[in-house]
Amino acid sequence: MKAIRVHQHGGPDVLAYENVEIAEPGPGEVRVRNRAIGVNFVDVYLRRGSYPPPQFPFTPGKEGAGEVISVGPGVEGFKPGDRVVYAEALGAYAEEHNVPAHVLVHLPDDIGFETGAAMMLKGLTAQYLLRRTFRVGAGHIILVHAAAGGVGLILTQWAKHLGATVIGTVGSAEKADLARANGADHVIDYGKENFVARVREITEGKGVDVVYDGIGKLTFEGSLDSLRPFGHFVSFGAASGPIAPFDITILATKGSLYATWPLLPTHLARRDDVLAMSKDLFDVVASGAVKIPVHARLPLAEAAEAHRRLEGRQTTGAMVLLPDRVREV
Repeated sequence: MKAIRVHQHGGPDVLAYENVEIAEPGPGEVRVRNRAIGVNFVDVYLRRGSYPPPQFPFTPGKEGAGEVISVGPGVEGFKPGDRVVYAEALGAYAEEHNVPAHVLVHLPDDIGFETGAAMMLKGLTAQYLLRRTFRVGAGHIILVHAAAGGVGLILTQWAKHLGATVIGTVGSAEKADLARANGADHVIDYGKENFVARVREITEGKGVDVVYDGIGKLTFEGSLDSLRPFGHFVSFGAASGPIAPFDITILATKGSLYATWPLLPTHLARRDDVLAMSKDLFDVVASGAVKIPVHARLPLAEAAEAHRRLEGRQTTGAMVLLPDRVREV
């Protein structure tokens, strides 16, 4: 089969499209024929070496959707032909993937493979950010950085569904229009405006209840300054680089703030949570309250181009890779 392999850390050009052998699924594994594969910034972190991979060479990618080919020993609840979707299973940039059954769930019939592949990692991230890390509800005012990005668009729609007022930051007029179209009440172009000053203006000096920050280094201080007393700073990415070490007493001086960086794998450690969080996501998508926009589709062989677009901030919504074998069917 064909897969993307990384033999050393580096730029997008280290993503090699190769023939590889795949073993039979082991205990607790399910072999999936990928119909679509999600592209996420965590894939870039692994390629660069910001997050260490388990070994070299490795196949990047953590989410996909497709059909069960076979099941390994001890697996129950899945059979060949089942439509499935998964997240947090390294090795997704491939035509086929042996996925731990722990993170595999059945894909509802009314959700297509491309949508499924685009929604799991980003959608489950939005789920724990909105429903577990800080439980957003009616009356809350939230700030979402990169509101036109993959996670940002889901966060914005879902938060509006929950009754919150959403302030979003974006990097262009086009992205501002997209954020508004997906429910943002106020949109700030950080290239033209000081987002802290605008947040204070919008909230009449009070600040927001929670900031969801996937940008990192460039937005950290401003995010803290945008919060009300006892507000929550929630980091879930570092697209601009890692946040520098800081004196924790700054949280006290800026209003007795809370700061956290939760990770999806921790939330998916229990099978019951995998199922419950997935159901929550499927339900809100099925209701129409949250739409999963797939704005770019590329062949699996062009994974390097997908990474260039992602790192160049040229993307909005979600991007998926399509295996050649699937594209030919």
